[in-house]
Amino acid sequence: MNKDEANKPVEEPVAQQTDEAATAEAKITELTNDLQRTRADFENYRRQAEAQREHYGSVVKNTTVMKLLPLIDDIDRAIAVNESLKPLEKSLEKTLKELKLERIESKAGTVFNPDFHDAVMVEGDGEKEVVSETLRSGYKYEGEIIRPALVKVEKK
Repeated sequence: MNKDEANKPVEEPVAQQTDEAATAEAKITELTNDLQRTRADFENYRRQAEAQREHYGSVVKNTTVMKLLPLIDDIDRAIAVNESLKPLEKSLEKTLKELKLERIESKAGTVFNPDFHDAVMVEGDGEKEVVSETLRSGYKYEGEIIRPALVKVEKK
C-alpha cells in the first residue's frame, strides 16, 4: 500500500455502516409503533370485555329479579289473608332491601304518579289524582323502575 492510499479515507465501509444504522433505526421505530398499537388494541379489548361482562351480569340480575316478582306477590297475598304469616313480612322486607329491591310507594292516599303507577281504573271527577287501592305492588331495582305498581285512582 502506498502512502496516498493509506491517507485516503475509508468511505465505503462508513457509508455502509451509516445505511445499516439508519435501516436498523427505521426497523426499531416500526416495531415500536407496532408494539404501541398492539398495546392500545389490547387495552381497548380489555375495556370492551369488561363492559360486556358488566352488561351481561346486569341482564342476568334483572332477569332473576323479574322472575322473583310473582313469588313475592304470592307471599304478599298470603300475608294479607293469613295474619299468622305477619312475621314473614319483616323477613321479606329485609331480604328485598338486601337485594336492592324496593317497593314503590302506592298506599291509599298516595299522589298518583304515572312514572311509578299504572292506573287500571279511575273513579271520580276531581282535579287531584290519588291512589285509592293497590292491585299489584311495583318495584325499583337498584334505583330503576322494573315494574310500576298497578293501582286504582280516585280523582278528588
